[in-house]
Amino acid sequence: MPMRKALAKKRKGFTLVEVLVVLVIISILAAIAVPLYTDYVKGARSSEAQTTIGAVWTSIRIEYQKTGLWTNDLDELSIDMDQSTLDKWEFDIVGGGGDNPPTMVTATSKAKMSGGEGKVVTFDIKTGEFSGYGIDDEDEQTN
Repeated sequence: MPMRKALAKKRKGFTLVEVLVVLVIISILAAIAVPLYTDYVKGARSSEAQTTIGAVWTSIRIEYQKTGLWTNDLDELSIDMDQSTLDKWEFDIVGGGGDNPPTMVTATSKAKMSGGEGKVVTFDIKTGEFSGYGIDDEDEQTN
């Protein structure tokens, strides 16, 4: 008997059950964390488009104050967009022109955007709200 106690004391390490319990806990944590992280990354990617859309909308309103006419042409606006943003996103003013204000400003991702091509971020001018990629589930419906 004393020999068994001596052998039992010398064994160091974890049992198979203990290792499996740890693996199950890590798996559960990963299953929770990965989707949250993915949503966070989408939101971060779309924030660049949201910021630029806000600048475009501000520039449209400034142009209207100067001329009394609404524009739907980005080239008419006095706005400097960062080249890296233009490489990743294509911006468009929907509706508007002349006496009619635009209805929305959109950004569509290009091939250089790490989230993939064809993701759309939309700013609805009437409601003042953003929607689309990284904001709600709209991007899941378009793919």
